Amino acid sequence: MPTRPTILKSLAGAALLPLALVTPAWGQPTPARSAPSAPSRAGEEPPSTLCAPAGTLRGAHGQLAVVSVCLGSGTPQLTVSAPASCRRAGVRVRYTCRTEGTWTAHRAGRTLATGTLPDAQEYPGPGTYDVTADVRVRSAPAGVDLRGTVEATLTVTAPKAKPTHAVAVDRTTLRRNATTTLTYTVRRDGDEGDGSARLGLIGEAATGVRIATDDARCVNPLVGRYPSNTRLRHSLDCALTTLQPGHPEKVKVRVTVGPDCSTVVSKLGYWVPRGQSLYTGAMLAGPALTCV
Repeated sequence: MPTRPTILKSLAGAALLPLALVTPAWGQPTPARSAPSAPSRAGEEPPSTLCAPAGTLRGAHGQLAVVSVCLGSGTPQLTVSAPASCRRAGVRVRYTCRTEGTWTAHRAGRTLATGTLPDAQEYPGPGTYDVTADVRVRSAPAGVDLRGTVEATLTVTAPKAKPTHAVAVDRTTLRRNATTTLTYTVRRDGDEGDGSARLGLIGEAATGVRIATDDARCVNPLVGRYPSNTRLRHSLDCALTTLQPGHPEKVKVRVTVGPDCSTVVSKLGYWVPRGQSLYTGAMLAGPALTCV
């Protein structure tokens, strides 16, 4: 990860509650090591976390919270968190701090992602990120409760990993009062991992949309307690087991839309090579279908 200084933007004009003030914090980020992970391949950076001071929240009665913004990179996801340390003037208590709120990341003036704290989104790739977070910091034991907006600029250099899987569909538009037949193609391009993957489709339940197929690898998910046999007709789950580079899988489905339009989104879950590590899965967003 980079060690050059990051530039923290001014926090002037941030909208805060009446008793909370924000003071810009200036300094250099100190990269923090992430938890041990699988060794990186040649030419790749290992997963790591980059943090920078983002702002200081102050209350009317000596409450203070120093907030940082942290980005985790080197994995398929960009993780964002905002840890804080807090204290109160005249009180000799060692506080622990809880931070919650929302964040927005910009790069070159363009919004890349938003989320809640902490959160992870698809990693957009290396670059300089301007991250703004609207936070609430509370202490344990009680004594500090502050809200405010903090902001930091961080530069990450980890390359975006090459995709190992892909999902495509032969059309992306559904029509109301009609049944549309679609063919999804699931491809595995990387040599690592295995041939297992699960393709999921889901529409908007309230619209009455129905998703069906004759493919034996797919089912409408079962819901309810045993012995319930109720299934979600607006959702489909397909278990694929023979994905190989050069051998894509195809799934043909029928989507029936009534008078109320529905979008249909898809995602693909698959294994990645981490041996017996607990968290070995990855998730890929598939194409979204619109309705006219």
